[in-house]
Amino acid sequence: MQKNIKIIIVIQLVIISFLGGLLVGMKIQKTKNKEANISQGDDVSEGNNSGDNQNLKTTASNDDSVNDNATGNTSEANQPSDSDAERITVERDVDYGAMDVPEPTTDDWLHTDGSKILDANGNEVWLTGINWFGYNTGTNTFDGLWASDLNQSIQEIANHGFNVIRVPFSAELILQWSRGEYPEANFNHATNDYLVDMDSLQIFEYVIGQCRANGLKLIIDIHCAETNASGHMVNLWYSDKISTEDYLFALSWMSERYKNDDTIIAYDLKNEPHGKPYEADGAAKWDDSKDANNWKYAAEQAAAAVLSKNPNVLVLVEGIEIYPMDLKSNGDFSSTDDKDYYFNWWGGNLRGVKDNPIDLGEYQDKLIYSPHDYGPTVYEQPWFEGDYTFDSLMEDCWHDNWFYIKEENIAPLLIGEWGGFMRDPNLKWMTYMRQLISENKLNHTFWCFNANSGDTGGMVLDDFTTWDEEKYNFVKSVLWNNGEKFIGLDHKIPLGINGISLDEYYN
Repeated sequence: MQKNIKIIIVIQLVIISFLGGLLVGMKIQKTKNKEANISQGDDVSEGNNSGDNQNLKTTASNDDSVNDNATGNTSEANQPSDSDAERITVERDVDYGAMDVPEPTTDDWLHTDGSKILDANGNEVWLTGINWFGYNTGTNTFDGLWASDLNQSIQEIANHGFNVIRVPFSAELILQWSRGEYPEANFNHATNDYLVDMDSLQIFEYVIGQCRANGLKLIIDIHCAETNASGHMVNLWYSDKISTEDYLFALSWMSERYKNDDTIIAYDLKNEPHGKPYEADGAAKWDDSKDANNWKYAAEQAAAAVLSKNPNVLVLVEGIEIYPMDLKSNGDFSSTDDKDYYFNWWGGNLRGVKDNPIDLGEYQDKLIYSPHDYGPTVYEQPWFEGDYTFDSLMEDCWHDNWFYIKEENIAPLLIGEWGGFMRDPNLKWMTYMRQLISENKLNHTFWCFNANSGDTGGMVLDDFTTWDEEKYNFVKSVLWNNGEKFIGLDHKIPLGINGISLDEYYN
């Protein structure tokens, strides 16, 4: 009897041991499956977005009106395809603390040759960036820092493959800095506690250092004369409060201050000069006069203000809004009749370059023309009427307003603003614009990083931290890459954790 009991006990122990091992094995397998599902979920999510974008591209390509020769140009050397960009895995940082800041350098300055932008070694570069506003609005730093961490945002822009940030400023803020006045910067003191003891200028210079550490370059954009979230609505580069002389001094002061730091590679001289015929001398014009409202003359003065202090930087010149149809009868913009003018987006009319090109003298190889272009959700322009196509956009808008500048090898183009919501009717236009950028390797800065851009939305959502993956995957294919990594504009410092430097790319 006792022997039987012992046998039963042994059998029970064996069964318990077996069941225990089975449960442990099931738990381990469940954990592995969970980890695999997470990994697959990330891949599938990105893959689905990429697939959606590929469908968009295919739709555009299958349009009878769209063909490879639509622009008369073939793809240039080092031009990646959409599938190349889709292969790049975008890793995120795990510790977004401040990075060690390298000393400023002066070997990354750029220059132009015909329609190309080149580095000091004569290698072609491609500026593919993003806009992030706030220094123009009264925030006195980047908008969104009331919710997000500055270090993380800068690193994520670099990690996602944007190689330059266009930073809108007001001339008024720069003038205040030049006088030793530092308007308070609006940011979350808990999230960005490392900024608390800095004034608004010191915060900007902290930004310069962190951009340098991440392989990012900056474009300074005079977005408006006066500090105001609606300051860009003012037609001209001067106002009742800020004179032309003030505007020129602001540019000169910035150029002098950062002349030994090639983190800042360019100055966009003025955002979107504009004005309609009925506004007469209150509207921006483009002719050979020295009139106060002649943007062509003011742009040459502004370029001189920048280049006299730092002859190494690039200068970006935007267009205006209107241009005369008949120069013989209306070359001085004296008509107030809309019928006598070609219209385009603010900053998008560069027809005047054909008749009166910008003359920078010995610095002509520092000039870039920078139109802006938007879709129908921003404004229902005439060229969006009916079933418009890539070819009709080229004929009705792009070519005569600015694309001819590249076609005729006059100067490089940089589309300073393009973007919008990822839905029709805007998505159709965005798809065609992306096609134009990709096929012609046009430099561009996407509008925008900010979530608080009312008529376009942003690359991040309302928390200024979560990326809009659908929009990012759409833009990703026109970020400079070699199919494996994104390509930065610094010769030594790689672009974020998913990019390489210029030396790595070319050597």
